[in-house]
Amino acid sequence: MKINKVVKVPTGEIYVAKGQLGQLEFLTVGDYGKNANIKADFLGITRELNGVPNGEPMPLTEKWVITISTQYGCSMGCKFCDVPKVGKGRNATLADLRDQILTAIRHHPEVKHTKRLNIHYARMGEPTWNYNVVINALLLHDIVKPYIGDSLIHPVVSTMLPKNNRQLREFLHQWTAEVKNNVFKGDAGLQFSINSTDDKQREYLFSGNSLSLDEIAEIGRELPMPIGRKYALNFALADDSIIDGKRLRELFDPEKFMCKITPLHRTSSCEQNGIATTNGYELFTPYKAVEEDLKANGFDVIVFVPSYDEDNGLITCGNAILSGKLPTSRYEVIE
Repeated sequence: MKINKVVKVPTGEIYVAKGQLGQLEFLTVGDYGKNANIKADFLGITRELNGVPNGEPMPLTEKWVITISTQYGCSMGCKFCDVPKVGKGRNATLADLRDQILTAIRHHPEVKHTKRLNIHYARMGEPTWNYNVVINALLLHDIVKPYIGDSLIHPVVSTMLPKNNRQLREFLHQWTAEVKNNVFKGDAGLQFSINSTDDKQREYLFSGNSLSLDEIAEIGRELPMPIGRKYALNFALADDSIIDGKRLRELFDPEKFMCKITPLHRTSSCEQNGIATTNGYELFTPYKAVEEDLKANGFDVIVFVPSYDEDNGLITCGNAILSGKLPTSRYEVIE
């Protein structure tokens, strides 16, 4: 895989490279650590997050996040995401998935071992359209072992649950039963991007391309009980988000699902569509009532807030250099 350019930002690097079908985008990130930018009462991290200061990420030997594209562009059309601006979703090949990971790893030959390598299938594309994601995950140990030995690997799929994907149930069953529960013994993640418990609001946010909440809940009931961390229901919180903990509890089992709340990342699409989490990067206020409601209905809740360096550096979800946007934090482009 030939790298066309690397955009170096305060918390990592964004790569644009030539895949088998065109331009792909992926990134490598250093994490701040859970004590810096999450609140999770069930983990004993109880202080409120009134903004997360820019800081130095942990060494990649402590935790390394590689986020790769599963498609060239995306056809979901989510109102808060810039990836559809890149083009329609075409599946990355199995070689593309492998080569993105290896390119990122080879760019840091100084790292021979890490305590945790997260592989996020979450840069460009809706991963459940591409069954190569499941195959790639099952091969991960063999792919990375020559470079970082027996490092712990934690693959994560984040899905918008496309309603026209006839293979959605099969993909999710294979991911949960085979990848998460069997091969990785619980060290793998699955996130449902929900964003609202109101179907009309969800219809707008996902441009009519996601299943209804009742249909998603039906799939959730079919999935096996997770080994390790529970499946996540993700809410990127907008000012007008409708999130009803009671309704969510009626549909999803808190023994099987946890909740995650984040601000909406400040993509070009969010700005164009007037979607925002006002003061979400400075104050805990926007999250407080939603967190309390979800906890009162039995859910474990994580509130995750990135720093300005992370969001302005475009390493957060919904961003894409290939859409024409560049970081507003300090950055360096290496052609």
